[in-house]
Amino acid sequence: MEKIESVLSFIVEIEKLKGVLRKTRPCALPRYENSAEHSWHVCLCALMLKDFADDTIDIDRVIRMLLIHDLGEIDAGDTIIYASETAENKAKEEAGVKRLLGLLPDGQGDEYLVLWQEFELGETPDAIYARAIDRIPPLLHNLHGDGHSWRDNNVPKEKVFGLNSRIEKGSKDIWRVLKGKLEEAVDAGLLN
Repeated sequence: MEKIESVLSFIVEIEKLKGVLRKTRPCALPRYENSAEHSWHVCLCALMLKDFADDTIDIDRVIRMLLIHDLGEIDAGDTIIYASETAENKAKEEAGVKRLLGLLPDGQGDEYLVLWQEFELGETPDAIYARAIDRIPPLLHNLHGDGHSWRDNNVPKEKVFGLNSRIEKGSKDIWRVLKGKLEEAVDAGLLN
């Protein structure tokens, strides 16, 4: 019973991810998305686009990575991706992930911490694909939301293209399509 109580405490604690607001608005909605919505959305993206991965991937592992990849934001908060990949922010997120997974009994969180670290390193085919797919929803939000987040945060096109080019490492075909949409956004004035 104590183990079940520990898992239930973890489940209650991770509900806080629903309160972490991100910097983009879901397509056709006036509000900002929360990190839990992003985790759900990116998992569906990974599942629907899996056949376009350049390398052989284990989609179950990818989905597990994507379900936990933003848990650290409960403690660290969300920072726009174009400014968040700093050592300080990564350390805060890792501390948050360790705290949360530490709530689980009998070292159950250890395997998820290893998976989270694998995602962060982005070196295995599963992690490369997961990190590539993680970039897609925010791009779509901006492409279908008048470039709101790019403009609100003064993100130049060079940063958008540069950071999101990691999609190509996971799928050259997906990147080719999205890069074309980004070029159209530049032409339309959504991205400067």
